[in-house]
Amino acid sequence: MTQVNAKTLLMVLTSHDALGDTGNKTGFWIEEFAAPYFVFKDAGFEITLASPAGGQPPIDPSSELADFQTDDTRRFDNDKEAQAHLASTLILSEVKADDYDAVFYPGGHGPLWDLTDNADSIALIEQFIKQSKPVAAVCHASAALLNAKNNDGSYIVAGKAVTGFSNTEEDAVQLTDVVPFLLEDELQKRDADYQKVADWHAFSVQDGLVITGQNPASSSITAQKLVSHISA
Repeated sequence: MTQVNAKTLLMVLTSHDALGDTGNKTGFWIEEFAAPYFVFKDAGFEITLASPAGGQPPIDPSSELADFQTDDTRRFDNDKEAQAHLASTLILSEVKADDYDAVFYPGGHGPLWDLTDNADSIALIEQFIKQSKPVAAVCHASAALLNAKNNDGSYIVAGKAVTGFSNTEEDAVQLTDVVPFLLEDELQKRDADYQKVADWHAFSVQDGLVITGQNPASSSITAQKLVSHISA
């Protein structure tokens, strides 16, 4: 049953499943979806899921390995309703910022390929900012912010404190030469005030309407910042 005056939140996931030319699969990192999803659900938010292709977005198989399971991923594995929700994402081109109070982008390597230059995603982010609504992203999904601009043509991230998967973390997973670009470098090229902490430690930063998290460990705290912002 829909709550009266419930906050409406859009989560945008990748549809990209190829890890460069390696022959391996990628997609979104399940913990980076599950943790925020349940933060939002437990806060009483009405959640809509979308992806460029619609339907079931690809889960990075590495994120399903035993070492990376958390209470949130286990909760997702036992939640048939959440699984059915994920399997039926809307097509990104059909969603509008007008219908939501905020947007959240889960990470995984997939977004580097299909959300960085996606015209629908860029337009959506620009509309959220124009409407003074927060935009949040975790890990590699900060790439979705790279090419979004303000009305004056400046990059939304320019001069903003932001974070995302660091160069040293990319090096640690041995994908520096596989990814299309290094997120830390690209954010800095757009004059973002890129910030980070030690590899794999939880870190999230908010600067105005832009909320970002560094890595999978940062998923929950990034989502909580978003909840605090739109619940204030």
